[in-house]
Order: sequence, then C-alpha cells, then structure tokens
Amino acid sequence: AVQSSSATSVMLVGLVNSSIMEFAQTVNVMFGANIGTTFTSWILSLDSIEAGGAWFELLKPINFAPLFALAGVVMLMVSKSNKKKSIGTVFIGFSLLMQGMFMMSGAVKPLADSPNFSQLLTKFNNPILGLLIGTIFTAIIQGSAASIGILQALSLTGGITYGMAIPIIMGQNIGTTATALISCIGTNVEAKRVAIGNTLIKVVGTLIWLPLYEILDMIFQFPFASQKITPVTIALVHTIFNVVTTLVLMPFTKYLVKIIENIVKDNKQSERQIKSKPLIDERLLQSPSVAIAECNNVTINMAELARENVYRAMGLFDNFNKEDEHLVLKVEDELDNYEDKMGTFLVKLSSRALSNSDSMVVSKMLHVIGNFERLGDHAVNLLKVAKEIHEKKIGFTPKAEDEIRVLTSAVDEILSITINAYVTNDVELATKVEPLEQVIDGLTAVIRKNHIDRLKHGECTIEMGFILSDLLTNYERVSDHCSNIAVAVIEIVHNSFDTHKYLKGVKYGNSEFNEIYEVFSEKYSL
Repeated sequence: AVQSSSATSVMLVGLVNSSIMEFAQTVNVMFGANIGTTFTSWILSLDSIEAGGAWFELLKPINFAPLFALAGVVMLMVSKSNKKKSIGTVFIGFSLLMQGMFMMSGAVKPLADSPNFSQLLTKFNNPILGLLIGTIFTAIIQGSAASIGILQALSLTGGITYGMAIPIIMGQNIGTTATALISCIGTNVEAKRVAIGNTLIKVVGTLIWLPLYEILDMIFQFPFASQKITPVTIALVHTIFNVVTTLVLMPFTKYLVKIIENIVKDNKQSERQIKSKPLIDERLLQSPSVAIAECNNVTINMAELARENVYRAMGLFDNFNKEDEHLVLKVEDELDNYEDKMGTFLVKLSSRALSNSDSMVVSKMLHVIGNFERLGDHAVNLLKVAKEIHEKKIGFTPKAEDEIRVLTSAVDEILSITINAYVTNDVELATKVEPLEQVIDGLTAVIRKNHIDRLKHGECTIEMGFILSDLLTNYERVSDHCSNIAVAVIEIVHNSFDTHKYLKGVKYGNSEFNEIYEVFSEKYSL
C-alpha cells in the first residue's frame, strides 16, 4: 500500500523502539514488506505491454495516473473529512510517482543510440560490479521501488540483459535497507536489531541465489542470460527473488532471531532500558493513529505509576522504611520525565492532520498528564509528612488517627475509581469521582475543626497541628486532581473540556450526583 519496504522498515524501528512490538515479531513483517514492495514494479511494467483494445489501454499507468491525480485534488478541495483528505493525498502521491517514472523513461530513450552508453553497459556483465552498483545507487536514493523503476526505464533502451539485471536487482534489495540502518541511530538495542535483521535477510538471500545462479550459468550456459530484459521481466525477477528468499528463510525465523541477537548484543545498561517503559519514538509522528494509540498506552502507564506512588507514600505512615522512600522519589522523577516528554510529543502530534475524534483524544491526554504528574508531587509531600512523624517519634491522638483512617480510605477509593475510569475509559465510573471529592472536602473541614477543638482542650499540640494541616492539604489536592482527570474522561464524550461548566452542572440540582454523594457520605462518616 505504501509502495516502500524502506518506509515499512522505518515504522518497525519506531514501533520496536517504543515497545509496541518486540523484535522477534517484526521478522515476518519484514518478509511481507519485501514482497509487498515488488507491487510498484508490476504497475510500472504495465506501460510497456503492447496490446490492442481501449480497455487494456486504460490499465496502463500513463492513462489512469492522471485520473488518480484529479480524484486526489477533488478530494482535498471538497472533502471535510480528514480521512478522505488523506486518501486524496495518497492518490496524488501515487500519480506523481507514476508521472516521474514516465518522464524518466522518456529521458533515457535517447541512450539507446549512444555508443558511450553501450560501452558502459558492457562493464555490468561483471556480477560483483552490478551488485555493488545496485546496492550503492539504491542506498543513495533510499528506495528499491524507485530504483527498480529506473532500471525498468533503462531496459527500454534495449541494452540491459538478464545477466546484467539479476545482480543489480539483488543489489537494489540490499541497498534499500540503508534507510532503516540510518533510522536506527540513537534507538534501543531491539530497534537496532530490526534494522540489522532487515539487512541480514537481504544479504543472506543474495548470498544464496547469486552464487547459485552464476555457478549454474557457467555449467548450463543459460540462453536467456544474454537476452534483453524488459520491464515486465524485471518485475518478475524482483518478485521471484523476494518470494523465494522468504520461502527459504521463514522456516528458520527463530534461528535468524538468535543470530541477529548475537550480532547486536545486549548489555546491562540496555537491559535496564528495555525493562523500563520507554517514551514515544518521534518516528511514530509519521503514523498519527499509531502514535495516538501508543500515547494512550504511555499515559495509562503514567496513571498506574502515579496511583501506586500515592499508595506507597500513604503506607509510610504505618510502616516507614528507606526502600519505599527511595522508590517514591525515583517514581516522581519518572513522572516528571513523562510529563515533559509526553507534553512535547503531544503538542507536535496535535499539529498533524488528525480527525476530530483523534484531536479530542490528544486534548484529553494533554489535560491529564499534568494531573498525573501532580499526584506524584503530592506523594512526595506525603512522604515528607510521614518522615517527619517517624524521625520525631511523634503521633496523633487516637481520635485523630481514627479520623485520618477514614479520610485515607476515602482518598484510596477516589484514586482507585479515577485511575480505573481513565484506563477503561468508563464514563459511568468517572461520574462517581466528583461526589466522592465533595465528601473528602467535607471530611477535611470536619477534621480541621475537630483538631482545633482538641487544641483548645489541650488534647493536641500545635506541632501536630502543622503536620495534620500538611496531611489534609495533600489529601485534598489529590482528590482535586482526581476530579480533573474524571472530568476529562467525561467531557470528551461531549466534545468539550469546560471543567467549570461541567462541575457547576453536576453539583447543583443533579439528583444522580446527590444520590452518589449520600452513599459516600454514609460510607465515610466520622
């Protein structure tokens, strides 16, 4: 469909670098891409077939390519749908590719009468030279489809034989891997293996078939070797090479994977990189729908990290330990990095041609990543409160502990509901967040009032009052951010992110809100 194995290989590098796919999964995709890239050469070869009939003439690219261009321009100018505009762009791109090949074919026709060109072609009788020329030329233009098209155009001069073309075609298949090799620079080990694997498949195929062809040609003196090759037979050779190579190597996929893993060896540092969730690869910007899906996976991972970090910090009040303290701080750094990198990537992604629904999804993610990062900040604040209580060996009164235990349970539940609603995109579940957030606000107000009463009666100290105030403030802020996240989940359905308008609507005169609020009020009463 994209008429380029290079483009597919680069996409695979990006997908593996973002951990959407594993390296072992890409090998069979590469086999398919090598066969798929031969489609363009067959389309181009139609123009060289001589046959009668008006219907057959319509099948020639030179005749139907302008129709594709016209359809593409109309779709771009008239369509309001981004999907139809994208299809129109594909039509225009295809017609331009065809038109470029036709212009090139016309430009090289005079070479048929050039003695210098004929002398140059005699040098291509050397298979090694032909292989190198095909490899280097295709690596420079970074596309076997275009390179094959140029060879087809040159074959119309009548000076290219099968003996010359076969090594060149094999070289062109190797040269097309240069794009993926360049693309893998700066990626993780798995992504580098994709690029090396793509190259290895082409090289092994050439090492099998080129020596075999040359040996058999020396023994049997193939009569077709000196015959003139045509665009149709170039397409046929190109297809046969890739199909037969795939058929031979596919049964040995597991061994290929092992060989490539030995060539591109891992180390302890890269192992840690693979185990941690990598951020988005910018190559995915070329495929917005794939990028959005992976961004969603990353934000879900960010949500889970934020929830677990708050839970971990809350647990330190009962059992303070250095290991969890270190982990809370480490995860907070990860969440900061997530917000920074994800925010930058999502802004770039939002500038692409996206459908309305995709734009809303991107907006939702931009709204929530800041809230996930802030949850991590409050986890650190709760850690500091727990650490102060532990180091000073002080504690709350039994009554205050009971009240805090109720509040902690409410915060625990609002976090669980919020993250589950976001992960599953459950709007009904998300509607339960705001009533519980109001209950938590009420609990913190009552606990503050009760503390002041205990302070007046000398049952509590001012020092514990400061600690309690910090604790209540962070619990309250956690519930506020949960509310923001839930609103983002709900409002995407209404194609709006007017948080204040939504909250005003659900709090005043909403029977469903009141029912849920009453349930939580009873559940978390002091």
